[in-house]
Amino acid sequence: MNLYLARHGQNEDNANGILNGHRDLPLTAKGVEQAKEVAEKILQEGLWFDYIFTSPLMRAEQTAVLIAEHIDGPAPVQMAELIERDFGVMTGVEQSKITEMCAPDIIQAEVITYFLSPEGAETFPDLIDRAILLLDKLEAMQLEGDILLVTHGDFGKMIYAAYYGLPWEEVLTQFHFGNSELLLLSPDSEASEAHVFRIAQHNA
Repeated sequence: MNLYLARHGQNEDNANGILNGHRDLPLTAKGVEQAKEVAEKILQEGLWFDYIFTSPLMRAEQTAVLIAEHIDGPAPVQMAELIERDFGVMTGVEQSKITEMCAPDIIQAEVITYFLSPEGAETFPDLIDRAILLLDKLEAMQLEGDILLVTHGDFGKMIYAAYYGLPWEEVLTQFHFGNSELLLLSPDSEASEAHVFRIAQHNA
């Protein structure tokens, strides 16, 4: 079983510099373009998926449907465990206010400033626990072949961290998981080789 992780395309909150969390706004025109671009790259790489699972949030499900249609793949199935991190009181806040509202309880990466434990938010250890439950669920389903999981930035990184047994703090600053980028998690590939391809970014 090979797991591929795709992050959703740009949505309205991404474009406006607003922290998404569980907010449920649709893709922008750029987000639709990004989803189609990743789908075309999947075809060019000769990839196909036996199963596609998606976060229930609109931005991820729209991305999953666009990919499935473009590659003539299976219909995406919602999986609640793939939902983005609950941002708590930071939900709907401007990204530019993270340091002001959360410092010193933050981690500064190259592209993103991560807040760690504002009121009501899932912490990254919480996300690791959820990612382990997700991986255990997929294993228990005894699926074979290549599986695409369409998810979100923070949680996608924690799936990667849980799969390879890496410290979450290290993973936050290791790479940027941009809109519509694709990662491969496989027993046959190293953690450092996870990026299948990257997409030109227009936002964090």
